[in-house]
Amino acid sequence: MNILVCISQVPDTTAKIQVSGDGISIEKAGVKFILNPYDEFAIEEGLRLRERFGGTVTALTVGTETSKEILRTALAMGVDKAGIVKTDATLDSFNVAENIANYAKSIIPDIVIFGRQSIDFDSSGMAPMVAEMLDLPSISVVSSWSIENNAIIAERDIEGGKEVLSCTLPCVISAQKGLNDPRYPKLPDIMKAKSKPIEEIAPSHGASLVSLTSMALPSSKRVGMIVGDSEAEITSIVTALHEQAKVI
Repeated sequence: MNILVCISQVPDTTAKIQVSGDGISIEKAGVKFILNPYDEFAIEEGLRLRERFGGTVTALTVGTETSKEILRTALAMGVDKAGIVKTDATLDSFNVAENIANYAKSIIPDIVIFGRQSIDFDSSGMAPMVAEMLDLPSISVVSSWSIENNAIIAERDIEGGKEVLSCTLPCVISAQKGLNDPRYPKLPDIMKAKSKPIEEIAPSHGASLVSLTSMALPSSKRVGMIVGDSEAEITSIVTALHEQAKVI
C-alpha cells in the first residue's frame, strides 16, 4: 500500500504568542515550533496500515527549511520517506492544498492521511480540499475505521454523536484524537533520522484566494464574576446575562 501522510509545523501550545510588527503574522523569536499534535495520529495510522498491508509511508510537508524538523520526527517514528515542498513564501490554504495535490499526483497514493486540523489556524479544510483536487472521496474527523477488500468503513465525530460512512480506496481521510496512541520514537531512531535524506520538491505559487489583512490578540478587558449557588447569587447572574451581556 502506498500511503501519503501530510503534516504541518505549528507553534507549541505552551508558547506565548505575540503579533509581529507587520500586523499579519506572529513574532517567531523565542517561539518553539512542533509537529502538529493531530498529525501524530495520522503518522501512527499510516505506520499501522503499512504493518498490516505492507508498502511505503511517505511524510510530506509544505514550508521553510525549519519544517524539516518535523519530518525528522516522522522519520524517527518510522516513515519510509520524507519530502518537503520548500518555500519561504506565505501561502494560503488553497496554495498549500495545490502543492500537496500536485505531489500526490506524482506518487499516486492509495490513501492520503491528514491530522484533523492544524492547531494554529484550525480551519480543518486541508483534507477535503486536497480530496477535491484529486477527485477522491474524503472522510474527515475519523475516530475509528476498518479496511476490508479495498473498502473503508469509518466512524467520524459529529455534533452530538457519531456518523458512519463508507468509501473505496483510493481516498483521503483526516485523523481525530483517539483514533490511536501514537508511538514515541526511540533514541536510536531519532539519531538515525538526523542523517536520512529529505526530498525537496519545487513549489508552485498560484494566485492566493484568501489574504490575511490583520491579526490581533484577544481583548483582556473582560471582567469575570464568581458566584455561588444561593438563590440571590443565581438571580444576580441571570440579571447580568440579561442586562449586561444581553444574551438572554
